[in-house]
Amino acid sequence: QVQLVESGGGLVQAGGSLRLSCAASGRTFSRSIMGWFRQAPGKEREFVAAITWSSDSVTYADSVKGRFTISRDNAKNTVYLQMNSLKPEDTAVYYCARISSWNNVREYDYWGQGTQVTVSS
Repeated sequence: QVQLVESGGGLVQAGGSLRLSCAASGRTFSRSIMGWFRQAPGKEREFVAAITWSSDSVTYADSVKGRFTISRDNAKNTVYLQMNSLKPEDTAVYYCARISSWNNVREYDYWGQGTQVTVSS
């Protein structure tokens, strides 16, 4: 079992930055593929980024490439999402999740409660 708690959301102006953190508990974290998803009002939850357990591979949604960076610290059981050059369309609730397989990073089996990110224009 994995429990995930996100933090770091908030209100920021367009062009600004935020760093989200996801604290995980559970013995399997260090061997888990982890990712970030987001859900804007009235929209479906969408994939943002994923990282392998060893950090040797990362992948991003096209909409955030070059602006967001996912990383992890297995010693701290924490996954991060550094978000730069934020745009109003990045406004959403961001969720940390454990991804089931690198073959389909849009499938996940555990997720947190989410943290709100609001980008003002």
